[in-house]
Amino acid sequence: MGSYLNPGNFSFRGSLRSKIYVDKSELIAKTNEALCTEQRYICVSRPRRFGKSMAANMLAAYYDRSENIEELFRNLAISKDSSYKENLNQYDVIKINMQEFLSMSGTMEEMLEMLKKYIVLDFEETYPQVRFRDEKNLIQVMKDVFSYTRCPFVILIDEWDCLFREYKQDREAQKKYLDFLRAWLKDKDYVALAYMTGILPIKKYGSHSALNMFTEYSMTDPGELAEYFGFTEQEVSVLCEKYEMNFEDVKTWYDGYRLIAHRQTGNECYSMYSPKSVVEAMLRHKFGTYWNQTETYEALKIYIQMDMDGLKDSVVRMLAGESVPINIGTFSNDMTTFATKDDVLTLLVHLGYLTYDSVDGTVSIPNKEVSREYVNAISTMNWHGVAESVESSRKLLEALWNMDADAVAEGIEKAHEEISILQYNDENSLSCTIQLAFYFAREYYTIIRELPAGKGFADVCMIPRKKHPDKPAVVIELKWDKSAGGAIEQIKEKQYGDALKEYQGKLLLVGINYNKMTKKHECVIETMQK
Repeated sequence: MGSYLNPGNFSFRGSLRSKIYVDKSELIAKTNEALCTEQRYICVSRPRRFGKSMAANMLAAYYDRSENIEELFRNLAISKDSSYKENLNQYDVIKINMQEFLSMSGTMEEMLEMLKKYIVLDFEETYPQVRFRDEKNLIQVMKDVFSYTRCPFVILIDEWDCLFREYKQDREAQKKYLDFLRAWLKDKDYVALAYMTGILPIKKYGSHSALNMFTEYSMTDPGELAEYFGFTEQEVSVLCEKYEMNFEDVKTWYDGYRLIAHRQTGNECYSMYSPKSVVEAMLRHKFGTYWNQTETYEALKIYIQMDMDGLKDSVVRMLAGESVPINIGTFSNDMTTFATKDDVLTLLVHLGYLTYDSVDGTVSIPNKEVSREYVNAISTMNWHGVAESVESSRKLLEALWNMDADAVAEGIEKAHEEISILQYNDENSLSCTIQLAFYFAREYYTIIRELPAGKGFADVCMIPRKKHPDKPAVVIELKWDKSAGGAIEQIKEKQYGDALKEYQGKLLLVGINYNKMTKKHECVIETMQK
């Protein structure tokens, strides 16, 4: 198991020696601030692919007094911080991966007994000169050690929430686990800092939390730690240059998580990338879905097919590129208590399958990698209409390029019939159908809704990516119970083509109308050179 008082810093050393490393050491300055205040308890929840263990290993290396590792940090950003020297190698560190103990145990009680036993054994080996009053009582043992050394502990718990993920239905076991953590950590003089990482925020029970001493940072409220949740856009840009990878493609595949830090000076938004995905893409020199190395679409499938009113409709809209409103306040911070579709969607945010915008209170699918996981999940479910619509989108895009207006109208008609779950009664629902029908177009285009243009807003603009200069740009105007020809005239009259200021080349003007009486779609396509 290794020594918990002297965890070793091999993981962090290995990270610094690896081919790809992004300097996130300024996170230490934030934990140093906590040491100087009452905010000595920190819980960080973020998806598995976002480097939680790396942060815990770095903190262990920095605080652990058993070894002088100043050379590890000498060239990192933290070395320039005023608090750097003050706390470097000044504490006894207890670092625990809770998942390891759970994996070796048959029950929650067995897990906790093993945890306490192993930590006490470590103390006995490290401090043979200390006389312990009660060797079976972990709290008393730590009090005795602290009384002897006068050196408080930095306690780092990785995968703290694993019990809630594997004992989903056992509420009694969950409560006992939380009670143990509270009794062990809360208001103890021997705790200098308690830092926990996991996927879920701390479990709520009734109107209070058993661990209410913790300051929480999560995917829905990352606070001052927002920029440390993953790789920032600037960091990814530098990696792309170093590894000769196309930055725009990296954005398409892995960007999309918008983490907002709300500050007195104003909101600051960070574009966050999953370190796991970016590192794999750089090392393999190939873009792809690396999600399934840590998760499978089966996990996503379980939640999106739940019988929650409006859940399926919301998922389809997000797959089409829309954002949907959400109330995150009712989420109970577990994987089983779902009162509304919003609870399910909030869980998907914490799992990394959705991104949350705390300014407008909406969620959306962040990027191409995650979107593909939705398609994988849906293709194995009974949402046949949605899956078929996505598959048919290849042919629909070819029909658009060939300016086959009848085939485009027919393809949209088919998508409308297949996505019958949507309330099809206005231009917004028509727009959703259009975007899902053209799902495959994202391989070639950046698709923007309501793009400011000329004297108004173009309903849908499809701008070719730089690597596909041979493809025409597309401006689509939608009409509800009017005429497709009138939509084309509106594009010309309001100069929607001006929205593509930097684009030069072939431009397709597409007018689409839905007739309420005939329940048919009509399409007109014209071309112009820009």
